[in-house]
Amino acid sequence: MAIGIQTAAYLFASILFILSLGSLSSQESAKRGVFYGIIGMIIAIIATVLGEGVAGQTYIIIAIAIASAIGLMLARKVEMTAMPQLVAILHSFVGLAAVLVGFGSYLDPKTHELHGAAHIIHLTEVFIGIFIGAITFTGSIIAWGKLEGKVRSKALLYPGRHAVNIVLLLTSIVLGVLFAKQEGTNGMMYLLIMTAIASFIGVMLVMAIGGGDMPVVVSMLNSYSGWAASAAGFMLGNDLLIVTGALVGSSGAILSIHMCHAMNRSFFSVILGGFGNAPVKGEAKAIEGEVTALNHEEVSVLLKEAKTVVIVPGYGMAVAKAQYPIYDMVQTLRKAGKTVRFAIHPVAGRLPGHMNVLLAEANVPYDIVLEMDEINDDMPNTDVVMVIGANDVVNPSAQDDPASSIYGMPVIEAWKAEKVIIMKRSMSAGYSGEDNPLFYKPNSEMLYGDAKDSVEKILSFLKA
Repeated sequence: MAIGIQTAAYLFASILFILSLGSLSSQESAKRGVFYGIIGMIIAIIATVLGEGVAGQTYIIIAIAIASAIGLMLARKVEMTAMPQLVAILHSFVGLAAVLVGFGSYLDPKTHELHGAAHIIHLTEVFIGIFIGAITFTGSIIAWGKLEGKVRSKALLYPGRHAVNIVLLLTSIVLGVLFAKQEGTNGMMYLLIMTAIASFIGVMLVMAIGGGDMPVVVSMLNSYSGWAASAAGFMLGNDLLIVTGALVGSSGAILSIHMCHAMNRSFFSVILGGFGNAPVKGEAKAIEGEVTALNHEEVSVLLKEAKTVVIVPGYGMAVAKAQYPIYDMVQTLRKAGKTVRFAIHPVAGRLPGHMNVLLAEANVPYDIVLEMDEINDDMPNTDVVMVIGANDVVNPSAQDDPASSIYGMPVIEAWKAEKVIIMKRSMSAGYSGEDNPLFYKPNSEMLYGDAKDSVEKILSFLKA
């Protein structure tokens, strides 16, 4: 393939990637965005494999076919509840690829034919690419382990951890300077030591973050993987990989900023690790009130009498796969003339947009799925709020208890509705480990049990 044709293909693929990201900003256009991304990637792969100077196309195509088959099987097999784990482990592959590309580029004889500034610049690209890739690789594995329950969810904190990270970072910079001054492959030892240090930093950064903050971590690792891919593009001299990596890196960083705002976290604390673990001030407010419970038939009566209903889904809904009977219940209520809407918190679930994807999977209409900021003002005018498998995102302590670890975090103000029904298996706390005063408020009632089973029973009474 001629250079001109390849450049044109890369430009077209870049445009498709930009359109893909733009389309993912809303549920209505998300499928179109995925389609743009698929077409762009196919064009990019073909243009790269058939480009000048590329040998062994047969082996490359076979490898792509095998990898695609594995990816297809995994995608079809993985449940939606395990999607955050899949995303995290895929980020680790990007990081590992950047590390391998970095070492391959350093060992390439053409690298050592460079002289002067060109040689130093390329070695700097290799060093930075491997550094970012190693952090992404190990950090993503730890994130996967926390999400999968293989690694302790509680934040691993120790005195002086930030000082240790700073020393390791400064050590890596010194190693980078020494590495750039070496001729031939004499700098391999510096590169290996830095890779080990970066891998350790990746582990400790994510270990210092609690499981409840994993949505922000996954978003940040997405950004890291993008910058790792961009660094690999510089090492390979591939303009499209540079552009694509920069798009993923910057969009992931922007998403992380929004997620941090939604959780009242500092963006820079996310990068440094161990955020959300500052000691609380004072003693926690005593919870007043008494927990009361009702049964499925009583819930159905409340729904029949209500004119406006808001449903707040959480990770418990995902685990129970309750989105399908919830869709049937919503359809039944809407046919009866009720106004039914969903209230989505930005960090509900374990992945940005997790609840939106689950509801879309069940064909819930996009126009009744509202973000927290869009619906909070309507809560005082709502007859019934159904909290299904959510906890921290509806915790009033975030607004009125400075001693709470989630104080300052924007939440869905469910308690302002006339009646609140909380569907949970038990009274257990959420990811934050904080008790929820909402359960004790006089307008709140508990409905214990599996979310899917409970909704199906409620639906049977609604249709009776």
